[in-house]
Amino acid sequence: MQTSLRHPSSPLAPFALGCVYFLMASAALVSSRFEGGLAFIWGANALLMAYLLTSRTSDWPGVLIACAVASALSTALWGMGLSAAVPMACVNLLEALIVALICRRFAPGGKFAGSMQPLFVFVLALCGPANLIAGAAAASVASTVTDVPFGASLLQWYTGHVLGGLTCTPILMMLMQGELRRWFGQTSRRAKWEAMCLLLMFALATAYVFYIAHFPMLFALLLPMVAIVFRIGNLGAAASVMILAIVGGMATLTGHGPLHMIPGTLGERMQYFQLFLAFSFLLSMPIAAELNSRRRLFQMLQESEARYRAIAENSGDVVLNISVAGIIEYASPAVAEQIGCAPELLVGQDAADLVDPKDRDQMVAALHRALAQPGDVQTVEFRPFISDEGREWCEMLVRAVVDERGMPTGLVSTIRDMSRHKARQRALQQAAALDSLTGADTRRAFLEKLEEEMSRVRRGGRASLLLIDIDHFKAVNDCHGHGAGDRVLAGFVERLRPGLRGVDSIGRLGGEEFAILLSGTDVERASMICERLREMVSAHPVRIDSGEMIRVTFSAGLVSLGSQSDGQAVLDAADKALYNAKHSGRNCLRLAA
Repeated sequence: MQTSLRHPSSPLAPFALGCVYFLMASAALVSSRFEGGLAFIWGANALLMAYLLTSRTSDWPGVLIACAVASALSTALWGMGLSAAVPMACVNLLEALIVALICRRFAPGGKFAGSMQPLFVFVLALCGPANLIAGAAAASVASTVTDVPFGASLLQWYTGHVLGGLTCTPILMMLMQGELRRWFGQTSRRAKWEAMCLLLMFALATAYVFYIAHFPMLFALLLPMVAIVFRIGNLGAAASVMILAIVGGMATLTGHGPLHMIPGTLGERMQYFQLFLAFSFLLSMPIAAELNSRRRLFQMLQESEARYRAIAENSGDVVLNISVAGIIEYASPAVAEQIGCAPELLVGQDAADLVDPKDRDQMVAALHRALAQPGDVQTVEFRPFISDEGREWCEMLVRAVVDERGMPTGLVSTIRDMSRHKARQRALQQAAALDSLTGADTRRAFLEKLEEEMSRVRRGGRASLLLIDIDHFKAVNDCHGHGAGDRVLAGFVERLRPGLRGVDSIGRLGGEEFAILLSGTDVERASMICERLREMVSAHPVRIDSGEMIRVTFSAGLVSLGSQSDGQAVLDAADKALYNAKHSGRNCLRLAA
């Protein structure tokens, strides 16, 4: 039978549970029908609910039929007779099905004894719709076939079924799910002896309170129950409630215990006792569920801490724990390699002190953003404040650590060296900014420099722009091929560079059209520079692959940057001057109007 309970899919499960249900129902009817109506004690439905909550729905039909037959037989033999057998069987099944369906819908998983939310759903389902609906139906049947009125029958049903379900369902579910077996397999011998001693002492204390004490001392049992919950957990809570139910129930039935001091019938005393059991359950099981959740959380935190330590201590990146005030609380061993100091020397230091003063504000702002937005990872690049020489770039990823209320309690950050990445980035930017054939600036890069120079001119500087076009370049391509044309373009820029200063810029705007930005130069001096460039280019022909020498000349348009409003206007003015130079016989310079 125990195997069937642990393996509900067994073919013997319906018959086994039906037999156990019949025995439990018969015992309740024989011992607790004090007023001739419904039983005051009922734990048989707890067995059915425990099964439904721990098995597949495909296994339900056989067990429901078996328990319905067992309920009908026990009612016919020991209860309200044959006429009430079938209706009461349907009502018992209705109660169990309502609880099972609600728990399956709102608390899937079946382990409501181990966490707060499923336990809360179970208690609400059992005390609410399940027994309000089933209790009304059962009271209607009982008030029809017996002399007990509807109200009294409803109270008998409600107290017996609710309290029986609260008391018995958790421990039966644990048995069916194999938690007792796992507890024995995973618990040390010392812990097992401790649990047995605690439960034995609780049983003796319960016997003393109910059989020996001359004063009502039910409150004295609450402290050992809580101690058992803290030391043993879910199984201890369920076992202590079961011990209290067995010892206290037997004492109350036989006229012993503090409840015997209450005036009234035996049925009323049993109802008071079951109410005490309910309060004991609602004290111990939620505490056990919360402790179980905290133990799981603590275990997860330990595992997370172990992973974090392993990563932090073996990673090449620097890992820092930073307080809300910005003080370093932990530094990983990678600090020695990356920063060049022992990790313990950084503890207690302001994290901003690691950063170059020029980038400190950005780094502090990133820390503040991480605290303000705990769920987001903030990224900031900075230069470390190591020495005056060779300051390199680092990248910091930082995220807030929050407490159970979601409030930030600190920061975790990783810092990695970005120097190589920055160098590659600069190289790519430089490559993208240079024309691959001639080495001059690309059109986009040159226009950006032009806008920057015009901004400087607006602040009181001066500069000039030369727009240049190689004369008769199409004829070079037509006569000698595009390879020769490329060689002429590259040679043309080579011959221009010696005549330019370091602050000047040359860009290829497209085809054979070039532009030269002469910084700090007025139109008169720019004209002289242009004439010198024409002479240098003309005096040094370009040798192409065939060995032939090609003489190169160019036409140019010159404009002052201060005379125009924006970069496009400057280019337009220079283009008009270049147009005039081409129509004036080429190989000459013309000034913009």
